[in-house]
Amino acid sequence: MNFQKKNFNKDKHRIYKPTNIKKYNGKSYPICQSSWEFSLCKWLDRNDKVLQWESEPLSIPYKDPTNQIIKGRVKTRRYYPDFLVKVITNEGVQTWLIEVKPYKETIPPKTSHKKSTKTILYEQKTWKTNQAKFKAADMFCKRRKWVFKILTEKDLF
Repeated sequence: MNFQKKNFNKDKHRIYKPTNIKKYNGKSYPICQSSWEFSLCKWLDRNDKVLQWESEPLSIPYKDPTNQIIKGRVKTRRYYPDFLVKVITNEGVQTWLIEVKPYKETIPPKTSHKKSTKTILYEQKTWKTNQAKFKAADMFCKRRKWVFKILTEKDLF
């Protein structure tokens, strides 16, 4: 059972039912964790340049620097990128691994006297964890000659 199915919450998540079912390669309908993911599903489903797509199709191991150290080593965790897409580009057919994230999670956090210490620590932890995930995904993609893309609300709207 994939991570999303196991953690599905009808109050927080939304299922996208592809209309162009021949392009969707998943075993079950995508479970969107945000309206941004839902919007991207619509775009992938309707765009003529998208040949094939799927939601959370694979996991990538990464070392989380914020996780506890076990026997002198950082524990390995698993990262589940949001989408795997085959798309027609000017360079030919490319495979894209896409992560949808809020823009504020893609830039280093700013400290401010207005933020609580708890908020600052949470933002720093999120930043460090995301950087480790993105680095692992980028290396994973380069080995396969794929493209890793992080899309934010600035890209989607």
